[in-house]
Amino acid sequence: MNKEEQLKIIEEMQAVVEQMRLDDIEEDPTLADEMFECSCCGKTQPLAGSVQYSKYRFCNDCVLLAETGFAIGKFKNADELIKAMEDTRLKEMCDFIKQEEKREVN
Repeated sequence: MNKEEQLKIIEEMQAVVEQMRLDDIEEDPTLADEMFECSCCGKTQPLAGSVQYSKYRFCNDCVLLAETGFAIGKFKNADELIKAMEDTRLKEMCDFIKQEEKREVN
């Protein structure tokens, strides 16, 4: 698969994943405000546009990473993406701990 084909897939996936988010909000507007911790990136994200991959729930941003990665052959399954995102999750956890420490001091 050449770069041009990959870019076309990425653009198509961006549109599909954004439409999933919008469809979720249209179906249930509370999903835009209902939050969860993404299994992939570790961030607290809106439930709208999220997808359950076996035992993991991915936020809309990570759904884009997953579906694009699957389509271009970078990842075979959600477990591979989870492993690839380990540093991102750890950074998110550290940032959360720092914020909590600041709140406790104040």
